[in-house]
Amino acid sequence: MYHDEKPHDECGVFGLFSPVTQSLAQLTYYGLFALQHRGQESCGIVVCDDGLFTSYKDMGLVSQVMTHDIIGQFPDGNMALGHVRYGTIDSSDRNYSQPLVVNHVKGRMALAHNGKITNAFTLRRSLELDGSIFHTRGDAELISYIIIKERLVTSSIEDAVNRAMDKLEGAYSMAIMSPSKLIAVRDPYGLHPLCIGRKSDGTYVVSSESCALNAIDAEFIRDVDPGEIIVFSKDSVRSIRDHCGKVKRAPCIFEHIYTARPDSVIDGVSVHEARLRGGACLARRHPVDADVVIGVPDSGLDAALGYARESGIPYGVGFIKNRYIGRTFIEPGQSYREGLVRIKLSPMKCVIEGKRVVMIDDSIVRGTTCARIVKLLREAGAAEVHVRICSPMFMNPCYYGTDIDSKENLISYRHNVDEIRQIIGADTLGYLSLEDLGTLIGDDGSKSYCSACFDALYPTSIPGESETDRFEFKISESRGNA
Repeated sequence: MYHDEKPHDECGVFGLFSPVTQSLAQLTYYGLFALQHRGQESCGIVVCDDGLFTSYKDMGLVSQVMTHDIIGQFPDGNMALGHVRYGTIDSSDRNYSQPLVVNHVKGRMALAHNGKITNAFTLRRSLELDGSIFHTRGDAELISYIIIKERLVTSSIEDAVNRAMDKLEGAYSMAIMSPSKLIAVRDPYGLHPLCIGRKSDGTYVVSSESCALNAIDAEFIRDVDPGEIIVFSKDSVRSIRDHCGKVKRAPCIFEHIYTARPDSVIDGVSVHEARLRGGACLARRHPVDADVVIGVPDSGLDAALGYARESGIPYGVGFIKNRYIGRTFIEPGQSYREGLVRIKLSPMKCVIEGKRVVMIDDSIVRGTTCARIVKLLREAGAAEVHVRICSPMFMNPCYYGTDIDSKENLISYRHNVDEIRQIIGADTLGYLSLEDLGTLIGDDGSKSYCSACFDALYPTSIPGESETDRFEFKISESRGNA
């Protein structure tokens, strides 16, 4: 299976709590469709009808899996949970699809998770020695074991989740459903986004991004705070803040660079405006005489507009993107890889031919895709190609769920800027500086964020390479692990 080069966050989470019984599967479908960019490998929906769980999940895009007939088989209910997943190469099967539904002595639980548990090896080994048997290598199953173990000695599901947070390290934004409650929880660092909203009929919504709220005509209320647990029940909406403020918050800056949709607002910052600011920073740091500024769809478009506005160089539509190609399920082989960019992106020759082009993209990981895009511009008649990247150079792996590869596979780890320029075939190359990263989120010095993939300043302890066995992927093989 061939995955395209761009980094991916691995999952999107969506949940609903309604004061009345209604058709929630359809609403969940719309929410997951809006979050499809966060995971294109598998998807699933669980609906709770008075404590009875009905679920369906499979490999594929939301539109492929959740057909009209499948949606029609869900009963009406008062709660629902949905998930889209982008997982690991070696875990590309239905067993890793979420939400995960489990039975235990005190009832049932469904869990949808986004992130990566950094102490998974230690936790899993401890549970194995205590007799637990795992069926997958996924963090969702591990988390469910820990929560259920705590549930056996607590009086409520929220107390169990609260106690489980004492054991979990790393990144986790989750929605959890019991027969009577929906719970939203975000790790103390706030590494991945999670927000809540409300529809006019009183239905509460939990979502990885605010763009999914718009898809079901819900009003954004607020982000779930780092370390916070929000409990939706028939009688109340309650916040548990025992883990809030214990560590310095560190939301992933790459959400604003690439992962999130531009119409989302994360932790009070518009993703679209963040990318505009990034493009403007590039124009100031790396000016060039050129005729047109173009962006590589999709996340490069906003930054290109920011570069054009700041530089005064006209903005142009340089590529048309084929919207009907997913990121996965492409046959392997070099011929397919070479043709993939041509199928996905078609250059606008009338905009490019004879022009000095500034090409804006969000990142360079291994360099192969960027080189092919530059080649497309050359073939379309570009006189010059000046590449500007709206992120710093990737130098380190990500341990929190974004599939930034091992150092050895990162082009920036092996080559300097001029060498990369030559490899991709550009006339000039410029990256966003580490100093300008904070500008994306309007940093006034009071905000903090995780930029470890650029500067190695990890907010948590990180797993060692020895912490890998049959349930763990070596760093060099990892592409995230839901």
